[in-house]
Amino acid sequence: MNTLEPAKKEEAGQCARILGDGREFQKEQGFVQWTENYPNLDTVCEDIKAQKGYVLKVDEKLAGYMCIDFSGEPAYTDIKGAWRAQRAYAVVRRIAFSKEFIGIGLADIAFKLIEKVCLDNKVPYIRINTGFSNRRMQHILEKNGFVQCGVVVLQGGEKIAYDKLL
Repeated sequence: MNTLEPAKKEEAGQCARILGDGREFQKEQGFVQWTENYPNLDTVCEDIKAQKGYVLKVDEKLAGYMCIDFSGEPAYTDIKGAWRAQRAYAVVRRIAFSKEFIGIGLADIAFKLIEKVCLDNKVPYIRINTGFSNRRMQHILEKNGFVQCGVVVLQGGEKIAYDKLL
């Protein structure tokens, strides 16, 4: 059984390791989107404290980590392009999966569960971004119904902006 639930303080170390797996996976794919210093354990602890950190579990085993932020993203106000809606939205950040679970379709499962969390919170709109070189995430987003809306600048670099109306 697959579940998406708020991350607990005692899971922070495991979540940080999963982000490390994601960082390594990016390198294996030939690009760097996350630095050696970000995201890290402090990032996860801040997410958990702010009740934005979520874990994806497969048969009760921690398989993925992500941030689902219902407070918006200031950088998204300045987009080269246009969002498809101007209303409350959830931002999905820092999505990564344990290397033990790579290749079994967890990203698709995660996005379905993210959508449920958003709808349960009465926010039927998601925004997300990814790097230009992260072709795998671009494919996953488009396969899951996200639409490319333009370009935003985050952490000093341009990223492709996507949204999805639920």
